[in-house]
Amino acid sequence: MKRDRAGEISFLRGQDAWDEKRPTLVFIHGAGESALLWEAQVEGLGRVANTMALDLPGHGESGGAARKSVPDYAAFVADFITRLALPRPVPCGLSMGGAITQQLLLDHGGLFREGIIVSSGARLRVWPGLFDLIVKDPGGYVAWIDRMGFSPKTPEPVKRPFLEDSRKTDPEVVWGDFKACDAFDVMPRLAEIRQRVLVISAEDDRLTPPKYGEYLEQHIPGARRVHILDAGHFVPIEKPAAVNAAIASFLK
Repeated sequence: MKRDRAGEISFLRGQDAWDEKRPTLVFIHGAGESALLWEAQVEGLGRVANTMALDLPGHGESGGAARKSVPDYAAFVADFITRLALPRPVPCGLSMGGAITQQLLLDHGGLFREGIIVSSGARLRVWPGLFDLIVKDPGGYVAWIDRMGFSPKTPEPVKRPFLEDSRKTDPEVVWGDFKACDAFDVMPRLAEIRQRVLVISAEDDRLTPPKYGEYLEQHIPGARRVHILDAGHFVPIEKPAAVNAAIASFLK
């Protein structure tokens, strides 16, 4: 696994060159996060697919300005995939990244045959008090993410690198991302999705509870869902082996 760049955009990649015969998993992080969320997937799924995880604009090591809405992020990702000419791209997003994945399948569907939605929903309302917390107490925001985002069963050493990375994001970018989530709602459009879709939910997810995943499974035609136990919202970090197995099985 190495870090690469395409213009201002930084991304993790699992291979030196894309294998044209394989699908390409394009991992998309959530609000205020970075590509580091997906390290275990970029590395662990390299035997079944090309793998990459991008830092969205204004996040991680990417330059440029963060976008203001989920459709704007989706348009950026679609353009990024097209410019890199990625073979058989499969968007895989968590939380806001899962919203971006849904928007990609709806508005840029010709690019994709499959999509993977992790710890997300068709509508993502945000606790109103979170916006003040992000601006007035960034450290308190990270503590809130720690408390709400992980299962109580997840050991501290597993969480620590992600939480340290979360402290690096500009609070204005975090605030804007959650505003984008709060405005997101594709519930009336889910039946329009025609690609194969995998939904991954987690037992202890308090930010997008399992009922969100159930709704996606029930309203996206032909969607299948994998429900992972003893994990919270950040299930790719908490249970990487289970997430990787679910994705590998889906791609087969």
